[in-house]
Amino acid sequence: MNTHNPDFVTVDMRGLKTALVAHAQSRRESVSVLVRRAVARELGQAASFPQLVADSESNSESIAASRKSQVKLSIRLTTAEAMQLAVGSRAAGLSRGAYLSGLIAGIPALTSGANRAELVSALTTSNAQLSSLSRSIHALTRLLTQSNVQKALVYRDMLDTLDGDIHRHLTQAAALMVDLRPRGPSAETTHRANR
Repeated sequence: MNTHNPDFVTVDMRGLKTALVAHAQSRRESVSVLVRRAVARELGQAASFPQLVADSESNSESIAASRKSQVKLSIRLTTAEAMQLAVGSRAAGLSRGAYLSGLIAGIPALTSGANRAELVSALTTSNAQLSSLSRSIHALTRLLTQSNVQKALVYRDMLDTLDGDIHRHLTQAAALMVDLRPRGPSAETTHRANR
Protein backbone atom coordinates (compact mmCIF):
# COMPACT_ATOMS: atom_id res chain seq x y z
CA MET A 1 0.00 0.00 0.00
CA ASN A 2 1.42 3.39 -1.02
CA THR A 3 1.14 5.89 1.82
CA HIS A 4 3.21 8.55 0.06
CA ASN A 5 1.65 12.01 0.33
CA PRO A 6 1.56 13.48 -3.22
CA ASP A 7 1.86 17.04 -1.80
CA PHE A 8 5.16 16.27 -0.08
CA VAL A 9 8.37 17.27 -1.93
CA THR A 10 12.01 16.84 -0.89
CA VAL A 11 14.33 19.54 -2.22
CA ASP A 12 18.13 19.73 -2.25
CA MET A 13 18.72 23.31 -1.04
CA ARG A 14 22.35 23.32 -2.26
CA GLY A 15 23.71 25.43 0.58
CA LEU A 16 20.60 27.56 1.17
CA LYS A 17 19.21 25.57 4.10
CA THR A 18 20.96 27.54 6.86
CA ALA A 19 19.81 30.89 5.47
CA LEU A 20 16.29 29.54 4.87
CA VAL A 21 15.94 28.20 8.42
CA ALA A 22 17.33 31.43 9.91
CA HIS A 23 14.94 33.53 7.81
CA ALA A 24 11.94 31.40 8.81
CA GLN A 25 12.95 31.63 12.49
CA SER A 26 13.33 35.42 12.27
CA ARG A 27 9.76 35.57 10.92
CA ARG A 28 8.55 33.13 13.58
CA GLU A 29 7.11 30.73 11.06
CA SER A 30 7.89 27.25 9.82
CA VAL A 31 10.17 26.60 6.87
CA SER A 32 7.23 24.84 5.17
CA VAL A 33 5.03 27.97 5.31
CA LEU A 34 7.85 30.12 3.93
CA VAL A 35 8.61 27.68 1.09
CA ARG A 36 4.94 27.16 0.15
CA ARG A 37 4.41 30.92 -0.08
CA ALA A 38 7.56 31.39 -2.20
CA VAL A 39 6.55 28.56 -4.55
CA ALA A 40 2.98 29.90 -4.89
CA ARG A 41 4.41 33.35 -5.69
CA GLU A 42 6.89 31.90 -8.22
CA LEU A 43 4.13 29.94 -9.94
CA GLY A 44 1.89 32.99 -10.06
CA GLN A 45 -0.66 31.22 -7.88
CA ALA A 46 -0.47 33.39 -4.76
CA ALA A 47 -4.01 34.64 -5.45
CA SER A 48 -5.25 31.02 -5.44
CA PHE A 49 -3.87 30.56 -1.94
CA PRO A 50 -4.98 33.65 0.03
CA GLN A 51 -3.92 32.01 3.32
CA LEU A 52 -0.30 31.98 2.11
CA VAL A 53 -0.48 35.68 1.18
CA ALA A 54 -2.17 36.52 4.49
CA ASP A 55 0.57 34.63 6.34
CA SER A 56 3.16 36.68 4.45
CA GLU A 57 1.49 39.97 5.30
CA SER A 58 0.96 39.00 8.93
CA ASN A 59 4.64 38.25 9.41
CA SER A 60 5.84 41.66 8.27
CA GLU A 61 6.96 42.64 11.72
CA SER A 62 9.49 40.75 13.78
CA ILE A 63 9.30 40.47 17.53
CA ALA A 64 12.34 40.81 19.77
CA ALA A 65 11.43 37.51 21.42
CA SER A 66 12.18 35.74 18.14
CA ARG A 67 15.89 36.12 18.93
CA LYS A 68 15.51 34.20 22.18
CA SER A 69 15.73 30.45 22.45
CA GLN A 70 12.66 28.86 20.90
CA VAL A 71 11.11 25.43 20.84
CA LYS A 72 8.67 24.02 18.35
CA LEU A 73 5.37 23.17 20.00
CA SER A 74 2.68 20.99 18.49
CA ILE A 75 -0.80 21.45 19.92
CA ARG A 76 -4.14 19.89 19.15
CA LEU A 77 -7.06 22.23 18.55
CA THR A 78 -10.53 21.71 17.22
CA THR A 79 -11.06 22.93 13.67
CA ALA A 80 -13.02 25.91 15.01
CA GLU A 81 -10.24 26.81 17.46
CA ALA A 82 -7.60 26.54 14.74
CA MET A 83 -9.67 28.81 12.49
CA GLN A 84 -10.12 31.28 15.35
CA LEU A 85 -6.35 31.27 15.94
CA ALA A 86 -5.67 31.90 12.24
CA VAL A 87 -8.30 34.67 12.00
CA GLY A 88 -7.06 36.32 15.21
CA SER A 89 -3.41 36.24 14.14
CA ARG A 90 -4.27 37.69 10.71
CA ALA A 91 -6.36 40.45 12.30
CA ALA A 92 -3.49 41.26 14.69
CA GLY A 93 -0.97 41.25 11.84
CA LEU A 94 1.14 38.58 13.55
CA SER A 95 2.24 35.03 12.82
CA ARG A 96 0.24 32.38 14.65
CA GLY A 97 3.20 31.71 16.96
CA ALA A 98 3.67 35.39 17.83
CA TYR A 99 -0.09 35.79 18.31
CA LEU A 100 -0.31 32.78 20.61
CA SER A 101 2.72 34.05 22.58
CA GLY A 102 0.99 37.41 22.94
CA LEU A 103 -2.19 35.76 24.21
CA ILE A 104 -0.19 33.74 26.73
CA ALA A 105 1.63 36.90 27.87
CA GLY A 106 -1.74 38.64 28.28
CA ILE A 107 -0.99 41.55 25.95
CA PRO A 108 -4.11 43.73 26.26
CA ALA A 109 -4.21 44.64 22.55
CA LEU A 110 -4.70 40.93 21.83
CA THR A 111 -6.85 39.88 24.77
CA SER A 112 -9.21 42.85 25.15
CA GLY A 113 -10.85 42.55 21.77
CA ALA A 114 -9.23 45.83 20.68
CA ASN A 115 -8.16 45.83 17.06
CA ARG A 116 -4.35 46.00 17.14
CA ALA A 117 -4.16 47.02 13.48
CA GLU A 118 -6.51 49.96 14.14
CA LEU A 119 -4.44 51.03 17.17
CA VAL A 120 -1.24 50.96 15.13
CA SER A 121 -2.96 52.80 12.27
CA ALA A 122 -4.18 55.52 14.66
CA LEU A 123 -0.65 55.93 16.02
CA THR A 124 0.78 56.11 12.50
CA THR A 125 -1.73 58.85 11.63
CA SER A 126 -0.83 60.71 14.81
CA ASN A 127 2.88 60.39 13.98
CA ALA A 128 2.22 61.88 10.53
CA GLN A 129 0.37 64.81 12.11
CA LEU A 130 3.23 65.34 14.56
CA SER A 131 5.70 65.26 11.68
CA SER A 132 3.62 67.90 9.87
CA LEU A 133 3.66 69.99 13.04
CA SER A 134 7.44 69.69 13.15
CA ARG A 135 7.72 71.00 9.57
CA SER A 136 5.43 73.91 10.42
CA ILE A 137 7.55 74.83 13.44
CA HIS A 138 10.68 74.79 11.28
CA ALA A 139 8.96 77.02 8.71
CA LEU A 140 7.85 79.38 11.49
CA THR A 141 11.38 79.50 12.90
CA ARG A 142 12.77 80.33 9.46
CA LEU A 143 10.23 83.15 9.01
CA LEU A 144 10.98 84.59 12.45
CA THR A 145 14.73 84.42 11.75
CA GLN A 146 14.08 86.42 8.59
CA SER A 147 11.98 88.90 10.65
CA ASN A 148 8.99 88.14 8.42
CA VAL A 149 6.34 88.66 11.11
CA GLN A 150 3.41 88.99 8.67
CA LYS A 151 3.91 85.49 7.24
CA ALA A 152 4.78 84.10 10.70
CA LEU A 153 1.35 85.18 12.01
CA VAL A 154 -0.23 82.48 9.82
CA TYR A 155 1.19 79.91 12.28
CA ARG A 156 -0.38 81.57 15.33
CA ASP A 157 -3.41 79.23 15.46
CA MET A 158 -1.10 76.23 15.25
CA LEU A 159 0.90 77.52 18.22
CA ASP A 160 -2.28 78.03 20.23
CA THR A 161 -3.19 74.32 19.90
CA LEU A 162 0.36 72.92 19.88
CA ASP A 163 0.35 71.87 23.55
CA GLY A 164 -2.94 69.98 23.16
CA ASP A 165 -1.84 68.32 19.90
CA ILE A 166 1.41 67.03 21.41
CA HIS A 167 -0.33 65.93 24.63
CA ARG A 168 -2.96 64.03 22.57
CA HIS A 169 -0.23 62.27 20.55
CA LEU A 170 1.76 61.30 23.65
CA THR A 171 -1.38 60.01 25.40
CA GLN A 172 -2.28 57.92 22.36
CA ALA A 173 1.28 56.56 22.04
CA ALA A 174 1.41 55.71 25.76
CA ALA A 175 -1.94 53.90 25.59
CA LEU A 176 -0.79 51.85 22.61
CA MET A 177 2.46 50.93 24.34
CA VAL A 178 0.50 49.77 27.39
CA ASP A 179 -1.80 47.72 25.14
CA LEU A 180 1.20 46.07 23.47
CA ARG A 181 3.08 45.28 26.71
CA PRO A 182 2.46 41.96 28.47
CA ARG A 183 0.50 42.07 31.71
CA GLY A 184 2.46 41.43 34.87
CA PRO A 185 6.20 40.93 35.06
CA SER A 186 7.84 39.65 31.91
CA ALA A 187 9.62 36.31 31.87
CA GLU A 188 12.94 38.15 31.54
CA THR A 189 12.24 40.30 34.61
CA THR A 190 11.18 37.21 36.58
CA HIS A 191 14.32 35.36 35.45
CA ARG A 192 16.56 38.25 36.58
CA ALA A 193 14.77 38.43 39.93
CA ASN A 194 15.30 34.70 40.52
CA ARG A 195 19.08 34.88 40.02
